[in-house]
Amino acid sequence: MLVPLALDIAAPLACYYVLHGAFGLSEVAALAVSGVIPAIRVIAGIVRERTLNGMAALTLVVNVAGIALSFLTGDARMMIAKDSGLSGVLSLAILLSAFTRRPVMTAGMRLFVTQGNAAKEAAWERLAEGSARFRRAERRFSAIWGGVLLAECVVRLVGAFTLPVATMIWLSNVLLLAAIALGLVLAGAFGSGPIMGMVGIEARSGR
Repeated sequence: MLVPLALDIAAPLACYYVLHGAFGLSEVAALAVSGVIPAIRVIAGIVRERTLNGMAALTLVVNVAGIALSFLTGDARMMIAKDSGLSGVLSLAILLSAFTRRPVMTAGMRLFVTQGNAAKEAAWERLAEGSARFRRAERRFSAIWGGVLLAECVVRLVGAFTLPVATMIWLSNVLLLAAIALGLVLAGAFGSGPIMGMVGIEARSGR
């Protein structure tokens, strides 16, 4: 989990400061070159897995579009804004999925809660079928993540067009990390935490 995060946040940030600060490239050029790093990671993943999923395609399209718009408009803010476009689509998808039978974040949470344990897997299945409280917590988990990430997207988009580019270069990453930290706390307290407790009780009672 940390490797993609480092490639998508730390590597582009370092690349920007080296190119703009040390080599004197313009903000647009430095941001465009640093924006290639996440695109390369996505392309490498597509080649390695020999498949193109929706998330990979969206990430690649948004990065390429951001680079193109930056050069066409000459505005470095477009490179910052394109990150909000990507996270905005993802956060809305997560948020809306909370109102369906298959919340987007459920699969990842299930792996974390059950950890491949057969008794916990069986307990999860029973709770998913028969517990309204369990399903509410499941939907709440995705709703919290979707809401937090959508709020971060809005704040970052406003900042992209109101704050200096030099400020938003580092602040956008701080906002993302703060949103992730807040999501972990809130979703853990009101979503995965209660679910973990219910699964544990159900697994012991079902033995």
